[in-house]
Order: sequence, then C-alpha cells, then structure tokens
Amino acid sequence: MMPSRSSTAGGGIPNNKVKYSRLADSDEGYIDLQFKRSPPKVPYKAIALATFLFLVGSLLIIIGSLLLTGNIYVSNPDRTIPVLIIGILIFLPGFYHLRIAYYASKGYRGYSYDDIPDFDD
Repeated sequence: MMPSRSSTAGGGIPNNKVKYSRLADSDEGYIDLQFKRSPPKVPYKAIALATFLFLVGSLLIIIGSLLLTGNIYVSNPDRTIPVLIIGILIFLPGFYHLRIAYYASKGYRGYSYDDIPDFDD
C-alpha cells in the first residue's frame, strides 16, 4: 500500500522531518526598509570631469571658429577644421552630463545622479 500524500513532503521526505515555521498573520512578506530610498549619491568626480570636458570643448570650438573665420592668422588653413571637430567631440559629452547633473540637482522628474557614470568603482 502507498503512503498518503499528506504524510510526505515534496520528494518523499516524511512531514515529521521537515522544519518550518508559520508566518504571522499580519506579515505580508514585505518590510518597510525595502521601500525607502536612500539619499542620492552625487558623483563629484564624474561631474568634475564633465565640467572639464565642457570647458575644454568650448575653448577648442571658439579657437577653431576664430581660425576658420580668419580672425587668427594661420599659415596652413587646412588644420583649422580638425580643431573645430575635436572641440565639438569633447564638448558634447561634457554638456550632456552637466545637463543631467543640473536637472538631477533641481529634482526634475526622470533625472537622477544614477544616469551619470561613476568612476569610484
């Protein structure tokens, strides 16, 4: 004769050897701490790097445009366009991350410091 289902648990282990404890009736499996948000960690190094990229990119864009218009004389005018392109390539990520940092500091919805890569890891 086969043992009844109520006397065994899962894989044939008798119920008297299974150890468990009942949950309280008021416990829903959640605790309040898991829903609390920790204060945002501000990535100061990343914001400093973004500021540096923004300033250097702006300077290179200004110098490149002055070279291109002829306000600064250069003997080889074919070297002015790369200065402008490098300035734009450096300016864009700096501007992007500074904008995210500004909106996150002001508390705009959808912006947080988590969107800025942190270099402390």
